[in-house]
Amino acid sequence: MHPYPITGRLISAARALVGVSQQELAEASGIPLTSLAQMEAEGSAMIASGSDADAVRRALEGFGTVFIAEGDGFGAGVRLKFRRDDARQISRLETEGGIVGSDDVP
Repeated sequence: MHPYPITGRLISAARALVGVSQQELAEASGIPLTSLAQMEAEGSAMIASGSDADAVRRALEGFGTVFIAEGDGFGAGVRLKFRRDDARQISRLETEGGIVGSDDVP
């Protein structure tokens, strides 16, 4: 379990940031599309199901997002894991038959 909860708005923002549909995210997270749609529809409410929230978070992190906790007077948010140039380079290397490795970085 992550140290801070996520909301439907964070899920929507992260999904928009990486350009995946609700259907793609539902498949990647292993939760029903209707459950994902309900999560996003709840807006700023915290996601009640920790296991569903963790599954969605892991899937979005796999697509290249980073969740940012509230702190220092700012609210929670999301951003891209890699700079645009880094993402292009990774994509190019993976499509050229190079070594495919984990995109997880500290």
